[in-house]
Amino acid sequence: MQAKAIMIQGTGSDVGKSILVCALCRIFHQEGLRVAPFKAQNMSLNSYVTLDGKEMGRAQVAQAEAAGIQPAVEMNPILLKPTGNNGSQVITMGRPLRHMTASEYYQNKNMMLDIAKKAYARLKEQYDIIVIEGAGSPSEINLKDNDIVNMKIAEIADAPVLLMTDIDRGGAFAWIVGTLELLTNEERQRICGIIINKFRGDMEILKPGVNMLEKKINKPVLGVIPYFNDIRIDNEDSVCLENNDYKSKSMNSKPDNASIDIVVIRLPRISNFTDFDILKREKDVRLRFVDSVKSLGKPDLIILPGTKNTIGDLKAIKENGIADAIVNFANEGTMVIGICGGYQMLGNEINDPENAESSISQIDGLGLLNAITFFKPEKNTYQIKARMYKQAGGRAGNIFNNINCDITGYEIHMGETKLLNGISPFLRIIERSGRNISMVDGAVSNNGNVIGTYVHGILDNDEFRLGLINYLRENKGISPLLRDELIIAKREKEEQYNRLADLVRKHIKMDMIYKFVN
Repeated sequence: MQAKAIMIQGTGSDVGKSILVCALCRIFHQEGLRVAPFKAQNMSLNSYVTLDGKEMGRAQVAQAEAAGIQPAVEMNPILLKPTGNNGSQVITMGRPLRHMTASEYYQNKNMMLDIAKKAYARLKEQYDIIVIEGAGSPSEINLKDNDIVNMKIAEIADAPVLLMTDIDRGGAFAWIVGTLELLTNEERQRICGIIINKFRGDMEILKPGVNMLEKKINKPVLGVIPYFNDIRIDNEDSVCLENNDYKSKSMNSKPDNASIDIVVIRLPRISNFTDFDILKREKDVRLRFVDSVKSLGKPDLIILPGTKNTIGDLKAIKENGIADAIVNFANEGTMVIGICGGYQMLGNEINDPENAESSISQIDGLGLLNAITFFKPEKNTYQIKARMYKQAGGRAGNIFNNINCDITGYEIHMGETKLLNGISPFLRIIERSGRNISMVDGAVSNNGNVIGTYVHGILDNDEFRLGLINYLRENKGISPLLRDELIIAKREKEEQYNRLADLVRKHIKMDMIYKFVN
């Protein structure tokens, strides 16, 4: 038996498509169905590495988790990772193909569509239902001829389409009508219903507008999902950093007197910022994303995150003064952690002799770790298991030496970092993509307050996160966080997926959706 399909398209970007797919995956999973997500083409700097060492978009990983299955690149066969304003690194079936401009990518449209079709066909053989996600809007008339992610995929999958809009932005009814108006008759017929997302207020006041809309477009409104900000699901890309939950002034709804203040530097090409989401949920921790010196305040920890353009982003923070501020904070004893590209920035210099990432061949780093990075065209993508490097120096190293459990995470990086005299590694990797190895990762400064690592997802390790939070609390003379006060990452994720499913079940007509699928 081959899978049925249903597709979620949107009136625009960031209207909630990824979240609705996630909710439907969990709902179908709860009903005992074998369900998988699919997005033919995803443009995102939030990515993940599968068990077999392949790279895919983070949103489809969350959707797979909600579906109760292991993420696989067939769920996101094409991933575009923007490297600047003029192009992207193209990842196909989990492996880098090459850098392409938009025009080059469109010239290869038929090849990309073939990749997507084959991936979808493999999923179709394994599952009962495929929940497909579109991208942006299906009615972008300047892009439709090259579409391989919206109506073209709906046609290939013969999928009914739910059209989703964001009413919180204003103009949602016009957005729906305009979207349908720009579709062909055949495409309009494929849309079986409307979902209104992010509604605040009294439903009775909305009803007349919904009734008028249904008469005008001759399609049912299948649900109105209320605005929520208390259910945490991994975001697809950095557009969400514009939302209040991530802005430095919002403090993620934590009071100004939260004991521990953690700052993440919002780099221009920030990637995998969901690495830090778990910190937002911890007791007495305030997490802020900042992009200016004046917003830094007096943090207890500064995190330099990953980036798709390490050299370009390093140059940017030097120009805006953040680099000097980080160095000053570190010299005064503030803890600084760099992950992936952020780790590379902490060293003495970054070299790119083959111009694998940038046209700049060499740039000085922040000089906080005695290390040098050399870029290479090859990309490292592995799931890893590691342990603390017991010879790590300094007070921070000694604190983390008490962590005896395995650390899990994943690597996505170009380049290798060479440690120079007098500096200790941070981790010893004991497994890469299921293969036993022994190699070091990262670095710890001599005074222990600057740490770098290539491992994404390290903060999702509960014991490591507890050690970090309590190290910061100890520095301020605050009693340690008890183990039973800590958020358990895996349990927390499951609870969030279930809460999302409960909310969506309550506010959309699932009986109608089952009819469309069958």
